[in-house]
Amino acid sequence: MGGFENFFAHYNYVATIVLMVAGLYIVIARGNMIKKLIGLMLFQTSVYLLYIAPGKIIGGTPPILDANFTIYSNPLPHVLILTAIVVGVATIALGLAIVSRIHEAYGTIEEDEIIARDDQE
Repeated sequence: MGGFENFFAHYNYVATIVLMVAGLYIVIARGNMIKKLIGLMLFQTSVYLLYIAPGKIIGGTPPILDANFTIYSNPLPHVLILTAIVVGVATIALGLAIVSRIHEAYGTIEEDEIIARDDQE
């Protein structure tokens, strides 16, 4: 039973790994560019969870100095992830704009059809 207790004690890391593998699989295995962007978003979300998970200390308080508290939570991971979320939204927006332009130029967003059309020319 010790293995299951350890597994459930770190469920947030298990969820992070599942999201990371799923996102990476979608990016690599799919030819549809919108699906690739969705996989990229899943992968980014898993990285956010990976950084946030150890950021909270049980029993820790916000880092406001007080004589009554001795254990503080580090706010730096949360600040970094907030910045990463903004960069991730900008990345996805740029990716969608590029996919839109590709669709205008080629009439499709399937990677294999675009490569086949480029090979013909």
